[in-house]
Amino acid sequence: MNIVVQKFGGTSVRNLECQRQVMQKVLRSHREGNKVIVVLSAMSGETNRLLALADEWSDTPDAAEVDSMVSTGEQVSCALFAMLLKKQGIHCRSVLGFQAPIRTDSAFGKARITDINTRHLLEMLEEYDILVMAGFQGADENNRITTLGRGGSDTSAVALAAAVDADVCEIYTDVPGVFTTDPNMCDDARKIERIAYDEMLEMASMGAKVLQIRSVEFAKKYNVTVHVRSTFSDELGTIVTQEDETMESVLVSGIAYDKDQSQITLVHVQDKPGVSAQIFSPLAEKKILVDMIVQNPSKDGKTDMTFTVPRADVEQTIKTLEALQYEIGFEKLTSNLNVSKISIIGVGMRNHSGVASLAFQALADENINILMISTSEIKVTCLIDDKYTELAVRTLHKAFHLEEAETIDQS
Repeated sequence: MNIVVQKFGGTSVRNLECQRQVMQKVLRSHREGNKVIVVLSAMSGETNRLLALADEWSDTPDAAEVDSMVSTGEQVSCALFAMLLKKQGIHCRSVLGFQAPIRTDSAFGKARITDINTRHLLEMLEEYDILVMAGFQGADENNRITTLGRGGSDTSAVALAAAVDADVCEIYTDVPGVFTTDPNMCDDARKIERIAYDEMLEMASMGAKVLQIRSVEFAKKYNVTVHVRSTFSDELGTIVTQEDETMESVLVSGIAYDKDQSQITLVHVQDKPGVSAQIFSPLAEKKILVDMIVQNPSKDGKTDMTFTVPRADVEQTIKTLEALQYEIGFEKLTSNLNVSKISIIGVGMRNHSGVASLAFQALADENINILMISTSEIKVTCLIDDKYTELAVRTLHKAFHLEEAETIDQS
């Protein structure tokens, strides 16, 4: 049985005209001899409308009831789309998360998939030509409806593809693929034909909104080939797949940025064992994601500790740490919301030197000051003033000749 999973987002199913376009892509795959699992999001704007209702009804809406309510958006999309297919004589049915079932934990609003009933899915595929499945949702062990968080339909699609060993998981969006950087910010941005899982993970973690990061994690773990392409054209998109030698020959694959950042500094922290744990353990308990961390050289037994957190977590971070000021023993806390992260990403960095120096020099030539630096095997990240974000992206894109898809060997 040849199986293809196709996922369509909210803009792709926002009205009848768009759903008819989606149907043509689904029917084409079906005519090629495939069984098709179509994963749909709610119509564009519907989830926000439902969340606004919850806020209107309650100052502190119950998370489980919110999940039960917002999941109806996908239910409507699936039922309507199944109606279109049946009008064309297609033997199909809509399937909700709990009907598959897609099992998750009980973290309402941000649930994680724990299991999918593969046998039941394959039995349904034997009976039906096309399954129209609700993305973004599942059910916990108590059969309470759960949702997977923003972008969760991507994760649903990849997880389903892994469960049924699909030939490919096609993620249809309103853009034609993954670009070397944000094309809205850089006119020279170029579509990437193939990108490694690790590169896509880094780009997703930096705020690239083409794929949800958890969907890429699933794809890498279960070796699911993902094809990111446009709903509104037939051109080939970007293949997200295992790393190969041709990818390693390219020094840098893309430039990503994240403006949703803030910088926190604890001034004159005691420089002794255990202090870092006193700072970061309480933040971890609050589920606050700490990224870049820099500790200044010690002087007279004191040091400054600087790190970044998402802007949405600044208030909670300050409140948590100031409550522990006496226990931790720092002099004061400062914050800076006017920062952004710029990252140079590429698996080719593992085998080539000179990426950091070229990036730093390019930024220096534009008089862009670097506030913090962090690195990994395939990424160099700089924290800068956010007013320079667009200039930095364009500068680095040009410095690494990404518009030309050239290989730059700095070794």
